[in-house]
Order: sequence, then structure tokens, then C-alpha cells
Amino acid sequence: MHGPHPAGFRSGRQSANGGSKYQFLTAGRRYRTVREFVDHDGHRHPVGEEWRFCGYSFVPYEDGMSFFVSLDDEQEWHLRLQWRENEQGAILDHLTDYLQAL
Repeated sequence: MHGPHPAGFRSGRQSANGGSKYQFLTAGRRYRTVREFVDHDGHRHPVGEEWRFCGYSFVPYEDGMSFFVSLDDEQEWHLRLQWRENEQGAILDHLTDYLQAL
């Protein structure tokens, strides 16, 4: 994850391939990791990690999925995943196995 940045640093930007709702993730709601995973940057997200979803962006030419999250409800972090089989594709394909709404 990259950050922290001021709230809205990335999530506040308009994107044709992004927004405030992705699958069951809705901006403003809190989520907990229920199955550990490692993001594109090699950061481990252990079971029990909690954050508020702020939005997402998808970059098709790199299969890059970005989630913008807040760990402290004041700043935002950029959580990067890559939707490829040898990267985090399985996580994105089965997101409900990894994250749970609070």
C-alpha cells in the first residue's frame, strides 16, 4: 500500500474506469480482511485488518485494480492489485473470500 495521503487524494479524482462502488464494496463502509493476502507491492494484509473503502480505479492495459482505503478515517492509502493469474487475479475473482463488510 502507498500512503498515507490526504483524504480524497486519489479517490476524489474522476475516472472512466472507477468510482465509489465495486462489487459489494461501497465508499464510506468499513471492511475487514477475513483471509490473508499479499497486494501487488508485496504488502501483507493479515486477517483482522480493517479499513474504510473510499473508491477504486481500474487500468485495463495493465490489469491494475486500485482500491483507495482509509485505515484511520482521516487519510487514504492506495492498495494496488493486478488482475492477472500469476498476481492477484484469484483475490479479485473471489473478493468475498478475502473481505467482509462490518
